[in-house]
Amino acid sequence: MSCQKCSEKFILKNDKGVIFIISEVEELLKKSTSFLQKLSIDYSNKNGLLVINVTNVKAFFSENINKFKEYFNELERENIKIFTADDENSFNYLTVLKAKTLQKYINLFDDQDFFDVVNNESLTVHFQPIIDIHTDKIYGYETLARGVNEDGSLMYPDILFEKSKRNDYNFKLDRLCRESALKTAATKKVHQKVFINFIPTSIYDPEFCLNSTVKWAKQLEFDPSQIVFEVVETELVKDQVHLKKILEYYRSKGFKIALDDVGEGYSSLNMIIELRPDIIKIDRNIISGIDQNELKQSVYKALFNLARENGITVLAEGIETINELKMIKNIGVDLAQGYYFAKPASEPIRKI
Repeated sequence: MSCQKCSEKFILKNDKGVIFIISEVEELLKKSTSFLQKLSIDYSNKNGLLVINVTNVKAFFSENINKFKEYFNELERENIKIFTADDENSFNYLTVLKAKTLQKYINLFDDQDFFDVVNNESLTVHFQPIIDIHTDKIYGYETLARGVNEDGSLMYPDILFEKSKRNDYNFKLDRLCRESALKTAATKKVHQKVFINFIPTSIYDPEFCLNSTVKWAKQLEFDPSQIVFEVVETELVKDQVHLKKILEYYRSKGFKIALDDVGEGYSSLNMIIELRPDIIKIDRNIISGIDQNELKQSVYKALFNLARENGITVLAEGIETINELKMIKNIGVDLAQGYYFAKPASEPIRKI
């Protein structure tokens, strides 16, 4: 069993159907009515529910999407909801819950490349090595997802997740990234630790939302202790009780936990205390130029000492120069990652 939100697929059928337009704002229903009349689109008004029968749902939106954009402003688009179905009898209270804003339908066309990537699960994974400073060997790899466009070009994480967020697709994309990381690491025969990012705000209930991730880990015969789940976007997590529940679920399955971007936000120290991760990744903004900045050295030293006193492994990320590496080694560090060692690559680097 998995979360329906994680399996959602937003597409328009290339066939006849019914389009329902609803809004809690009476003025917007009136404006929607005027819009349909202006374009000579046949519709019926059933107690404030605008119903349009079309011969081809996808073609209807394709022909009129720019007109929707011109006629309604952004605020209005967010307060008009649309649902498509096979017939008029399909409308019920569940329909209202599944209806999406007009803006989401516009995004479906504006972000078509994103929807193609996610709906077709066209993801690839790159690996960046993480070095054990004590042995100078590869300790593990951070897995980094990229979307693969139809022309073979890559959609990088900043664009991928920007479009995902505005289309409320983080639930599905986050799941796909976790599963792609596991499958690709198995295919590439990675035997070191595998670091996988996850966004806590994209998980409702860990037992349901993370079910498929755990299933794939078992199916691919991963030792759970070799998988490290990185908590990202911690500054957006308001419900720490929920986050602790997610991490407890991961730990109950034998996985390790890392806290990413430590030192970036004001909540970092509190997060370390509350979550007690196995690993903290000290933010690259602290590491960058640390050899020339005494304040950054003091912050890093405080974080390192806090981690060391509580049995937490310290990973310095974003190392780009030999002098940065020398400085953090002088202060203290367990693991290191950054362009100084290697950039992310589709084929895992086996030796530094």
